[in-house]
Amino acid sequence: MKAKNKTTVVVAMSGGVDSSVAAALLKDEGYNLIGITMKTWGFDDFPLKDSGCCSLEAIYNARNVSTKLGIPHYTFDFTERFNETVIDNFIKEYMAGRTPNPCVLCNKTIKWGVLLDRAKELGADFIATGHYARVKKDDVTGRFFISNSRDTNKDQTYALWQVSQEGLGMTLFPLGEYAKTETRKIAETLGLKTAHEPDSQEICFVPNDDYRELLEIRIPDLKKKLGNGDIVYHDKKIGTHKGFPYYTIGQRRGLNVSAGKPLYVSRIDSENNTVYVDDESGLYNTTFVARDINLMKYATIESPIKAKVKIRYKDTGSMATLEQISRTEIKVTFDEPKKSITPGQSAVFYEGDDVVGGGVISINN
Repeated sequence: MKAKNKTTVVVAMSGGVDSSVAAALLKDEGYNLIGITMKTWGFDDFPLKDSGCCSLEAIYNARNVSTKLGIPHYTFDFTERFNETVIDNFIKEYMAGRTPNPCVLCNKTIKWGVLLDRAKELGADFIATGHYARVKKDDVTGRFFISNSRDTNKDQTYALWQVSQEGLGMTLFPLGEYAKTETRKIAETLGLKTAHEPDSQEICFVPNDDYRELLEIRIPDLKKKLGNGDIVYHDKKIGTHKGFPYYTIGQRRGLNVSAGKPLYVSRIDSENNTVYVDDESGLYNTTFVARDINLMKYATIESPIKAKVKIRYKDTGSMATLEQISRTEIKVTFDEPKKSITPGQSAVFYEGDDVVGGGVISINN
């Protein structure tokens, strides 16, 4: 590896505390840094969205941090690419009755896609982000994979399963060995005004943290087209809904049906504009198929293996058997029934702290 002062790293700087501290740590280690802020959605497209990673304030914050660190800073407009991939897919998935993970796709196509390409054009050896994760390499196979960060409460490996081998080989995660409390202390020492700002839990391009508003902006006649569809419980219509994209698996509130007991969304039929509901017991399944898989730790899974599987970001994970049934699909069978397996969400597979890979939940039985 080159000497650090001859190694160029492009740092993705959102203006927040994590990416700012990541840049500061790399600067202290002697790397040659270039700060880049990505503008990924348009202010005119989302007039109700005035904060987040692409706001004007965030761009100014990133520029100010770069100035404080004495590194060059550029803002690149990736709005068109972001629209074509992340936002269009987000809408397409909801309109197909699925629940997408836009951050996963953004990581693949934007941060480790167009940003990585831009970094190569700038002659960079690595890109770095403020994610709480670690990159490891198997010296025997030569494969790169992601492993949990030291701060398990902030671990972000779930959203990184689609990053390619090439991308992992060019990635630094400076915060992987730090706790969030330590990150904030470093930011405080640096005099960053973001040191004690709360973490954002929302999707950056969704106004008011309500994806339904985004759907209505992009599809103005959505309610008119899809309203008054059937809500079905055990093959019997028990009410009507506002449009199937307004519902997600496991949802209880807002069904507006009277059944004398709690009911939950159990299945969404987009073709027939039907929302199926069931008792809580009907939300449990043991098997699904993950499609569009990306394996990290292994090139293929030759025979069934045991792994901990997370099916949503806040999931603690459950033990399951993984069986690769095609080049792009893995069958997942949980040891115990799992609640609310949701098509469109990511399933991420772990061996201990290491990410084996992941896929998109496609089928639940």
